[in-house]
Amino acid sequence: MTDIGVRAVRQGVCRRADRIGAATPPGRDRALDALRAVAVLGVVLGHWLVTALVADGRTLRTASPLQHMPWLAPISWMFQTLAVFFLVGGHVATRGHASARARGVPYHQWLTGRLTRLFKPVAAVLGLWTVAALALLLSGTEFGTVRTLVKLALAPLWFLLVFAGLTAATPLLTRLNPLWPLAVVLHVDLLRFGLGGPSWLGWVNVAAAWAVPYTLGAAWTRGELERRRAGWILLGAGAAATAALVAWAGYPAAMVGVPGGGMSNLDPPSLAVVTFGLAQCGLALLLRERLRLATRRPVAWAAVALVNLSAMTVFLWHQTALMATTATGLLAGRLPGLHTPPDGLGWVGVRLLWLPVFALALAVCWSAFRSFERGGGGRGRRSRVVRAHRPSDRGTAAKARHV
Repeated sequence: MTDIGVRAVRQGVCRRADRIGAATPPGRDRALDALRAVAVLGVVLGHWLVTALVADGRTLRTASPLQHMPWLAPISWMFQTLAVFFLVGGHVATRGHASARARGVPYHQWLTGRLTRLFKPVAAVLGLWTVAALALLLSGTEFGTVRTLVKLALAPLWFLLVFAGLTAATPLLTRLNPLWPLAVVLHVDLLRFGLGGPSWLGWVNVAAAWAVPYTLGAAWTRGELERRRAGWILLGAGAAATAALVAWAGYPAAMVGVPGGGMSNLDPPSLAVVTFGLAQCGLALLLRERLRLATRRPVAWAAVALVNLSAMTVFLWHQTALMATTATGLLAGRLPGLHTPPDGLGWVGVRLLWLPVFALALAVCWSAFRSFERGGGGRGRRSRVVRAHRPSDRGTAAKARHV
């Protein structure tokens, strides 16, 4: 591309960014959108880096570089960002519920609106993968392969079910101290690991573990986390507790599930992933002011706003993009970093080169299915990223609507 072409593209991007900035309410807390964008992109990049589809005879199975190189576990610390998403979600939901009550909006109407926005994009994923699974089975594909693909594609839905449940319980969680769900996780792990209790007890943690950052978000709404001291306490205590659990209590260092591993911090959630999430939430709170300053730049804010506009589409379709790239690549043979076992640093280096290809496949999915997230793409519908709340009685209500 010539210098003139580069300048033209740059000017076009700047003009678009300026329009997005002009459409954003002045009082919007852009740090919330930045944190949500970081959380979503962290999950996407994490899955793309630690998930491999490897042929085992005629069956595809999932594999992870963490199986062969457990010393890479610190990488999972950067990309396991679900706690930040629940922190922001709890803050936005409790704030939005307070605003709805102040405006006389009934609970069922508020909840229906939130769950509709949450689950409408799911219909496209379920529809496509139902057809794809039937087509693969009828074509003679091994059942194990189909099961692996469908499980990988639909795995993100567990998160939505938990998030929906916590959203529905928002009126009850508004004033719940985060120490209560933390105590539940602690006692569940003590029973199943320390006292030999049944393994199914761990599934109690699916709700309790993610209720910890969610109720931290409610504490944020109440103004209890505004001082930087709160962020430092969460970061320090969470990091110290996680280090102790890994070093002396036998918890895995990886904060994601590892195929074939004897114990997972995520499936179901463990005490270690909760304490790690506390440290993440503390860091997120400490970074709020820096993020507000960074998103004053038009291009940076435009990027954050675009991710938020398509957060559900990106989240729901990123695994499909990975599998589509893997399947298409088979036409060229067995490609390194795509079809080969993730058993060395060479695989990691090549997998990094595949990330732009995965991103391109995700862009295709985004183009095809983004209308489901935007309510069918009807004209005149204002973006939630630029639509302001009405103020509540004491300023508790949100200054801007968040998903």
